Amino acid sequence: MNTQSNAMPESPLESQVIAPAVISATRRMYWSVRRELWENRSIYIAPLAVAGVVVFGFLIATIGRAVATVDPARKAAVLAEPNSFAAGLIMGTAFIVGIFYSLDALYGERRDRSIFFWKSLPVSDLTTVLSKVTIPLIILPLLSFAITVVTQFVMLLLSTAVLLGSGLSVGTLWTQLSFFHMSLMLLYHILTVHGLWYAPIYGWLLLVSAWAPRAPFMWAFLPPFVIWGVEKIAFKTSHFLAMLQYRLTGPEPSTTTAPGGNLMDMLSALTPAQFFSTPGLWIGLLVAAAFLAAAVRLRRYREPI
Repeated sequence: MNTQSNAMPESPLESQVIAPAVISATRRMYWSVRRELWENRSIYIAPLAVAGVVVFGFLIATIGRAVATVDPARKAAVLAEPNSFAAGLIMGTAFIVGIFYSLDALYGERRDRSIFFWKSLPVSDLTTVLSKVTIPLIILPLLSFAITVVTQFVMLLLSTAVLLGSGLSVGTLWTQLSFFHMSLMLLYHILTVHGLWYAPIYGWLLLVSAWAPRAPFMWAFLPPFVIWGVEKIAFKTSHFLAMLQYRLTGPEPSTTTAPGGNLMDMLSALTPAQFFSTPGLWIGLLVAAAFLAAAVRLRRYREPI
């Protein structure tokens, strides 16, 4: 006796297997960088705060001095002085933020055990480490450049207003500062020194962040200090310290600047041909790649704290 099944045939839509969405590597990298910006607000808050302090100090001290100065040429010089200082202060702040960010980038997720959640996502250890090193090498330098340019432009407008209010010509001020040239040299310096040249420094800090069981700041700076001390005691030399200073200050420019030249003129003395032909640049990039590869492996197998 034949029985008829009560089961209804599946519809074509129900019989189809829904494939999971494929997320490209570029998309994963993009959202990983966005995650770092969401979780680390000091990346942009600290340079913005310093820029605000610079403008405030410029309003109080520099403009006050300019108003009290009688000589027109000296008045323009007084107004132009703080621009290079503002650029150096904002770039220095970004560098310090990059150091502390790198030390906490991989250590922090092990400390608060959020690494379990992040590893459950379809993002590889390589993508995670690359997204973290992108912050000090690319995001922070470009952000500090943008903040510096805006700050200097605001200061330039305020200086122009002071000169116009005094009945003086603003041509000397704009010629002396050369805003476009100054911004171009600043961008060049940031992309070369703060980006490529400092790569091994940030690579080392990320490696320490991935490995350190406690106190990553101590583990990052104690080994270089010990190496320098052992070399000094054993061989009476300071080659390791000289190498660190060379890495922090950058290669020596091939051309010299006038003693009274501004900061941007000194930065432009390091020509692209000289910079990219410096062996220290390529050796540093190879060392940075080795540090980052070790950091990727450590993140894969290192246990939470």
